[in-house]
Amino acid sequence: MPEIKVTPLGAGQDVGRSCILVSIGGKNIMLDCGMHMGYNDDRRFPDFSYITQNGRLTDFLDCVIISHFHLDHCGALPYMSEMVGYDGPIYMTHPTKAICPILLEDFRKITVDKKGETNFFTSQMIKDCMKKVIPLNLHQTVQVDDELEIKAYYAGHVLGAAMVHIKVGSESVVYTGDYNMTPDRHLGAAWIDKCRPDLLISESTYATTIRDSKRCRERDFLKKVHESIERGGKVLIPVFALGRAQELCILLETFWERMNLKAPIYFSTGLTEKANHYYKLFITWTNQKIRKTFVQRNMFEFKHIKAFDRSYADNPGPMVVFATPGMLHAGQSLQIFKKWAGNEKNMVIMPGYCVQGTIGHKILNGQRKLEMEGRSTLDVKLQVEYMSFSAHADAKGIMQLIRMAEPRNMLLVHGEAIKMEFLKGKIEQEFSIDCYMPANGETVTVTTNPSVPVDMSLNLLKREMALGG
Repeated sequence: MPEIKVTPLGAGQDVGRSCILVSIGGKNIMLDCGMHMGYNDDRRFPDFSYITQNGRLTDFLDCVIISHFHLDHCGALPYMSEMVGYDGPIYMTHPTKAICPILLEDFRKITVDKKGETNFFTSQMIKDCMKKVIPLNLHQTVQVDDELEIKAYYAGHVLGAAMVHIKVGSESVVYTGDYNMTPDRHLGAAWIDKCRPDLLISESTYATTIRDSKRCRERDFLKKVHESIERGGKVLIPVFALGRAQELCILLETFWERMNLKAPIYFSTGLTEKANHYYKLFITWTNQKIRKTFVQRNMFEFKHIKAFDRSYADNPGPMVVFATPGMLHAGQSLQIFKKWAGNEKNMVIMPGYCVQGTIGHKILNGQRKLEMEGRSTLDVKLQVEYMSFSAHADAKGIMQLIRMAEPRNMLLVHGEAIKMEFLKGKIEQEFSIDCYMPANGETVTVTTNPSVPVDMSLNLLKREMALGG
């Protein structure tokens, strides 16, 4: 019997370092090639020695597909292609191809130039890696070779994010990457054909969550920011440069305008100017409303939000600062957090998921004394708030996608084991299909029932029907 084999090298019962190997119809495909935010050692990158102990990966892989530009999905790409060695095709959408190298270079700067780490990819390696990329258009079938074809679908989540449908002969797999089934202020909702794949591989970050309505969350967020500003506090919002950042900027910008507020809002990072430039460039990937208003004005040009200078952090009086990165594990957001942590008037709002091992994760779990580098401890007195503005599908969204695609089997990645268990039970119960959740390095084998097309004359068919009828 033909079969599909799936082995996660990363994101198996874990969030971070997404890298999934799929073999289907004699072809080997790598889905995503990410790094882990929670580690600073070898565990940061997937263990490619699983594929081959020595030699280049080119001989063992038919193609690599990157779903979107977040580093936990593309951060190990230059390491894999330039340091381990891979010369085959790498597929991603146009926006991902444009934004990926910017984020990779930023990550390299923090790691190498600031922390002085060695055994890391160089700027040149990023450029050489990107030369191997073949851009994908949505809904366009691409022939990787004679037997293997892929097709990208809109995934919401962030600008340029895509799900991929992979087909070899009559066997097929859909990989979702990260996706969002509800439209937000700047992106549309994920969508896919009823393609009935043999296997659907889905993220499950929020496997047990059914999120409250977006409107309530936005009201709550604005209320907290407003209250903090009123009592003279400073609000830090750690974000990644693209995605939630734009979402929350649009939200605060309209609120400031409506309430006629005077407290400054700053955005730290040169990345954002670039980010907004790409949002303008790839306006067709955003949602209907933004495309409509684009004719009169660009929603990504802000009146109330100014560029941040690090000296501003010491300014007296209230302010709101968006700073990168989103999990407080390095960079500008961590610097500002250290400065503001000691004052109970201040507030930090974590708008997304934080990986274990990061400061964001620690403070969300109520830690009030943090051990920093160089044995110093930091007392956390400021208010810590968590508001999920995360662009992942919740439990309801995952079920919705299953209904949309009608897969024969299901496999969960990019989530925590306990939550996955729960969702696996629900999926098996509701859809009567097998659901798998392999750990890193564990291989799942799914048997497929290929359909064999047969040509038959109409006369014979009619005669058969008459006899059988």
